[in-house]
Amino acid sequence: MNIQRVVRDLVTTHRVTTLAHKSLRVVEDASGTIEVALDPVGARPGDFVFTISTSAARFAATQPEIPTDLTIGGIIDYWSEELWRP
Repeated sequence: MNIQRVVRDLVTTHRVTTLAHKSLRVVEDASGTIEVALDPVGARPGDFVFTISTSAARFAATQPEIPTDLTIGGIIDYWSEELWRP
């Protein structure tokens, strides 16, 4: 698991069927690396979240058939910029 910040929503016009009606977010880690994560918890831009990666991400999405390798597992109630960036 990693701590990341939600940058923005990801809007697409076409998706594979198993991702239809699923929320996607652009997230970044402390080094600024950008990734796309499945969001079953309703995170908003600016929220700090913890993410689950690799095959465990599919199970965190509650449906193992969803093709994801990064899922937001929860919204962090308090995390400051000073704790996040080295």
